[in-house]
Amino acid sequence: MIVPKYNSLVTGEEKVEATWAQVENQLQRRFDLIPNLVNTVKGYASHEEEVYTQIANARTQYGNSNTIEEAADANNDLSSALSRLLVIVENYPELKANVQFTRLMDELAGTENRLAVARKDYNDTVQTFNSDVRLFPSNLIASMFGFEKKDYFEIKEGVEESPSVDFGNGE
Repeated sequence: MIVPKYNSLVTGEEKVEATWAQVENQLQRRFDLIPNLVNTVKGYASHEEEVYTQIANARTQYGNSNTIEEAADANNDLSSALSRLLVIVENYPELKANVQFTRLMDELAGTENRLAVARKDYNDTVQTFNSDVRLFPSNLIASMFGFEKKDYFEIKEGVEESPSVDFGNGE
């Protein structure tokens, strides 16, 4: 009974790490797109330096993150700064018509969707693993071999709601 349960815990832990790697892949894709988006917006709204600084700081924070919690915090800060950037965009109808901006926004929207799926998959895997670590009798084996609960990828309250941005005809 101990060996199969131990192996199950090892497999579960590996699954958590693999699904976290997918979240990191999508976060990296997102962070790679952002400088292009910011540079496009800068051409129209160069005076919005505070937002650009917040975005740069959040990207740096992510680069320096060592834990899932730190990466989630950096993601939350970046989401908040991007929301402010999109509010700025609303004031520039000619920017919304810019082909490069539209392409970047489409890429970012696709990335945000992939990121949402990756976060859900990660949290589902963590839930399964954490249940295994806590349920009897596997909790005895987990504690014997040092398996511990994993952190969920959580967003801060309020960050989950982006501002409404209308990319319509500018009316």
